Amino acid sequence: MDRTAERRAIVACLVGNAFEGLDFIVFGMLSFVLGKLFFPAGDDVASLMATLATFGVGYVMRPLGGIFWGLYADRHGRKAALVALSVLMAIATAVIAVMPGYASIGIAAPVAIVLARLAQGFSLGGEFATATSMLIEYAPPGRRGLYASWQMVVLVGTVAIGSLGVYLLTQVLGPADFAAWGWRLFFIVGVLIGPIAYYIRRRVEETAEFQQYAASAAATRPVSAPLREVLSAYPWEMISGAGIVIAGTSVFYLTFIYVPIYSMRQLHIDVGAVQITTLVAAIVCGVLVLLAGHLSDKIGRRAILLPAAIVSALVGYPLFANLLAHPGPMSLLLFQCGVGAVLAFVSGPTPAALSEVYPVQVRSTGVGLVYNLIAAIFGGLGPLFAQWLLGVTGDQAAPAYWMTATGIVGAIAIWTYKYTRRYREERAGGGDTIKLTPSTLGQ
Repeated sequence: MDRTAERRAIVACLVGNAFEGLDFIVFGMLSFVLGKLFFPAGDDVASLMATLATFGVGYVMRPLGGIFWGLYADRHGRKAALVALSVLMAIATAVIAVMPGYASIGIAAPVAIVLARLAQGFSLGGEFATATSMLIEYAPPGRRGLYASWQMVVLVGTVAIGSLGVYLLTQVLGPADFAAWGWRLFFIVGVLIGPIAYYIRRRVEETAEFQQYAASAAATRPVSAPLREVLSAYPWEMISGAGIVIAGTSVFYLTFIYVPIYSMRQLHIDVGAVQITTLVAAIVCGVLVLLAGHLSDKIGRRAILLPAAIVSALVGYPLFANLLAHPGPMSLLLFQCGVGAVLAFVSGPTPAALSEVYPVQVRSTGVGLVYNLIAAIFGGLGPLFAQWLLGVTGDQAAPAYWMTATGIVGAIAIWTYKYTRRYREERAGGGDTIKLTPSTLGQ
């Protein structure tokens, strides 16, 4: 494939992923405004819980979207799925952008917002797996980790863009105007980006690997049931993949979604300061994600993922305890940058580790199922669970315990990566990942 086609494919994956990710994640960042507008309740805590539940409900649809779009991409191609996804997300985002508040149309407002979130979740469920499959299949040998890690850079980048946007708009418009109409600008921009993503993706060439598979499947027997094939033939791939997603997703949403909200509502840290610390932490994490993806090409995915998950389980509590003992922007910055740095080494190798263990004919289905199912439980519902856990136990450190638990579970499951076909092939000398040995260190 020529370099122009390769660059076009990378841009198509990343632009669409940024468009969908920003529209999806910014909803959580704006929960302190959206809760009062669409979910008025007797107190602020109940309103926040309702908004976090709506943020999480989008993740309920992600496993269904992951399965549906994964099957679609494995049967009809990565390009066809990506084009359709950009249209669906644009429609759902437009609904949120123009929806009047509860005071204007009553119960219809929260119902419409929930339905729009369900549509966003269904769309985003297919985005990660399909775009990652395309990046993996376009990547040159020995650079899959680096190429696929751009997925996570874009995800973290949406946090940085969202934080910067919230900060600038609150400073320019003021809290009142921002709450009244300024927040809608995020979703309006998202709607405008939708046609751009659609245009770029229409001009992308299908990956050579999928074209070769499609040509061979026409002459032989194609996989008639990719989902059944994944469930029956790749159990260890699913277990190890689940652990990788647990280790990263839970920490990501606690660090960049829940803790900023917690800092504003519980610790009374200034909104602007919270957005700045989140922006800085996202930049740090994004830079280290690329390094982690590159290193995973050199020494193996598991060699990066397993230590990172263990460290993630260890650093959460002391950093969160420091934030509670000394609430302020500097303690928040230390927490977010410290956890974000560890998170980068979990997230960087994740897309490649999830994707390359499956053959092309079931790749999008396998990744979509595992990633979105775990992301729904440990990611999207994570902030809601952390808030519930805090209320039930009365322990302000409850979110840190959640991080520790998911880090331990993730580390144990990542250990099973050695049972996947991919890992065994690498140990035997196959694959395109160099293992860390005395000879490679000498090189």
